[in-house]
Amino acid sequence: MKIKSITLQNFRIYKGVNEICFDLESGKNINLIAGKNGYGKTTFLTSLVWGFYGRLMAQVEDKFRLDIKNSGGYDDYLNQLFNSKAKYEYAEGFNKESECFVQIELDDISIPSIPCKTVTIKRSFDLATNEENLSLLIDGDENELTKEVGYDVFINDFILPREIAKFFFFDAEKIVSLAEAKTTPELRSLSRAYSEVLGIKKYEDLKKNIEILLTRLRRSGVSKEQKKQLDKYIQQEEELLKLEDFNKNKKLQLESRITELKLQSDALQEKLIREGNSITLEELKELKDEKQRLKKHSEAIKSEFKKSLDLAPLIIAGKKLVNLYQLAVKEHEISSSFIDSSSLQKELKAYSRKVLLDLKDLDLNDNALKSIKNKLKDRIETQVNEKSELSKSDIILEFSEERFREFQSTYHNLNTSYLEKFNRLVKDNKDTTILLSSVTRKIKKAEARKNNDLAKKHRDDKDKADEEISLKSIEREDIIAELGALGNQISSARKLRSEYEKNFKLAETNIKKYEVSQKLLEKINKTILRIKEDKKFSLKKSIMLNLERLMHKKNFISSVKINIHEDIMDIDLIDAKGEVISKDLLSKGEQQLYASALLKALVDESGIKFPVFIDSPLQKFDKFHSQNIIKEFYPTISDQVVLLPLLEKELSENEFDLLKDNLQNTYLIENENGNSTFRKVDKVNLFKEFKENELHAYQD
Repeated sequence: MKIKSITLQNFRIYKGVNEICFDLESGKNINLIAGKNGYGKTTFLTSLVWGFYGRLMAQVEDKFRLDIKNSGGYDDYLNQLFNSKAKYEYAEGFNKESECFVQIELDDISIPSIPCKTVTIKRSFDLATNEENLSLLIDGDENELTKEVGYDVFINDFILPREIAKFFFFDAEKIVSLAEAKTTPELRSLSRAYSEVLGIKKYEDLKKNIEILLTRLRRSGVSKEQKKQLDKYIQQEEELLKLEDFNKNKKLQLESRITELKLQSDALQEKLIREGNSITLEELKELKDEKQRLKKHSEAIKSEFKKSLDLAPLIIAGKKLVNLYQLAVKEHEISSSFIDSSSLQKELKAYSRKVLLDLKDLDLNDNALKSIKNKLKDRIETQVNEKSELSKSDIILEFSEERFREFQSTYHNLNTSYLEKFNRLVKDNKDTTILLSSVTRKIKKAEARKNNDLAKKHRDDKDKADEEISLKSIEREDIIAELGALGNQISSARKLRSEYEKNFKLAETNIKKYEVSQKLLEKINKTILRIKEDKKFSLKKSIMLNLERLMHKKNFISSVKINIHEDIMDIDLIDAKGEVISKDLLSKGEQQLYASALLKALVDESGIKFPVFIDSPLQKFDKFHSQNIIKEFYPTISDQVVLLPLLEKELSENEFDLLKDNLQNTYLIENENGNSTFRKVDKVNLFKEFKENELHAYQD
């Protein structure tokens, strides 16, 4: 399935009719639509989501849900979609065109039971009637089956389910939310999307329907008193859900404000740099990242150094330590060879008696026997006296075997590797301190000169922005914690309500239905679990393969682990030591790489052949990762890819050259008097014409 054309009329910044056509016969899969900030790249992406889903676009991304809410509801949101200048002209009677619309023509599409080549979707809003309209044509004609099903349902079920649209229409900078999801509600929401992509959702929908049926059967025979108590539990649960929804919206608003403030802070930082010296914003960010890395390394060295200092007094002791070790060795030998004298004497006497008894059998004369007896006696006394000299009174330290071995190990360590390790730590600490000092000086140098009034103003504004970012971030963390607590309360309320419902006595006519439904639910749960287990292995393999292709850090991630617990599917990244890598510790670029690898894996596993649209495609990547993304990700993620970059900032000319072999069409978004239009340009002249447009805009 590919998109043949997209037509916008009076949609927000796009006044009049604006059309983009894609060449589907070129055999190349990448299309590029470039424009400056504020010219309508994100609006273009929004037009597609609205065109496909209309009112249901709120279920695609929280951003759209928040936009609709902030507009005052969907009807007001529709009114705001209409180009403001065209709306004014219509109101004043200068223009009779009262319709804004998005029209999408799909080609090479396969729909079960409906043979067709093209599908045309047109969603419009009419100012005259304040109504939204949706039409759907198959090969240019209306189809009774699609009418009967309903156009919105048909689009969702047979073209692209709205739950997974976020994987095909996305802002590359914001898609890092895939990596940042931590709370149970966030993971649950993400898991629902995974389920849709992996084809599990239809089973989960069936499971949900059976659970609803079981609930209805349980409640069918309740008394008035039970119904009253049940309503109380349900109301309590609904209030908690409303509070959770309120906090989610607040969290989204805070995140939007934090993003806005960060952009403001970065812009001010850039102005400060211009006032101070020629260092770029990217270089400054790299310096700050390096400073943080050196700080962590310094802390690790100091921690290890502190452990080493615990043994320093032993090194200072010098010869006394050697004497102590020699004494310990001597005492260990004494302890090992010491035998109680009385016990030894008894043992030897017993042995001599046996020897003398054996000698009697040899018929020796009395003198010889007496001589041997005396010799044995003398030897026993000598042996006992020698052993008695090793008296325990000579032992001072009284080390146990374990204590002696520990001391011996420490002594050998001090005589061999300790000094080398200690000197290495001293050198590392010195080198790190020098590097940290150098980086700190460079950062300070990058800041504006203190005597520059304009720089001081920028610095004050930046400090205010950073302070607000800090406060908003704390507020966001508090809301996340509150959402976690609410999640637990909701689970508890549901459990309480469920336990209460178990006490209901089923109506006689519903007992059989309940038993059959329960058995069916058990089978579906087993089926879902089996499918998830099967899918997680192929998904894990695909994610790992894509990470290896995209990341230039080799062996940074050694494996991927997919955890499935009830209705939550979570993904862990494992390092070479077998430990879980915290996604919070990944840089924004690395998080975006992980999200890209996950997206590619999900698209591959879903088997859905649908165009992929990517806004701000390379914003967080360094040049090495950008090259990997351009070479490995864009050519393979879909048969049709549409990129919406900011030229020279997100996509350089060198990076553009890497795209050329797979490039199909290139468009520039141009803006005149606040209204944007698409203009197709030859890819050879793209950057030249972009620069000329910038020059004209500057001169104007």
